[in-house]
Amino acid sequence: MNSVETKLQYTVSDGNKSGIPVIIAAAGSSVRMGGINKLCSNLCGIPVLARTLLAFENCDAVSRIIIAVRPSDSEKVLEIAEKYMITKLKDVVEGGESRQDSVSRCLDRLTVTDSKVLIHDGARPLVSDRVINDVVKALEENVAVTCAVKVKDTVKRVDGCGTVKDTLDRNELVAVQTPQGVSVSEYRNAVKRADALGCFTDDMSIMEACGYKVITVDGSYRNIKITTPEDLAVAEALLHTGEE
Repeated sequence: MNSVETKLQYTVSDGNKSGIPVIIAAAGSSVRMGGINKLCSNLCGIPVLARTLLAFENCDAVSRIIIAVRPSDSEKVLEIAEKYMITKLKDVVEGGESRQDSVSRCLDRLTVTDSKVLIHDGARPLVSDRVINDVVKALEENVAVTCAVKVKDTVKRVDGCGTVKDTLDRNELVAVQTPQGVSVSEYRNAVKRADALGCFTDDMSIMEACGYKVITVDGSYRNIKITTPEDLAVAEALLHTGEE
């Protein structure tokens, strides 16, 4: 392991030659977990982050992994990678003040030959091989792709006082997940332009704001994001039900 540029940036592995890289955004503060580091929380005996990394480690469509973490988590991430034999992990990068900043820092670790890249939430440990491959496949002919699932509940728009303003047509609504895939050159251009537009919660919002067409593929209701302690319980229950 060689130190690269800053104390927190490590080159761990050369990665595989085939497939495309994935950026893992794992620099969040876990505020809604009550101060517990959700990425290090055990999920049926295995840390949440380890399950996320293993999903991409075991996917043939992925060449290598670049991860953005908080400075305090860097050593723990390397320990997890070693323990669970994550051979595709190439770089551990210090995250920025926002998710957008963290992803941008990881983009700097790509090579000139990387024309496409996946971006995934570190707190989505149940992502399946099928979902990853479907995003990669759709990305071959598109510049922006996300997995998504249809919204099951009736969704209403409310004002600041909680008064219902109108009911949205759920047939036109989806809940967006990750991984999301982008063309590197178009995404870099979008990020430069979007900086003046404010902060975005996902990478597809950046592409949309800059006029790019975003394509969706079927996600999975199992592909939940661990945000609260209740989500951990749901994820454990999903694991006990078997594969997708």
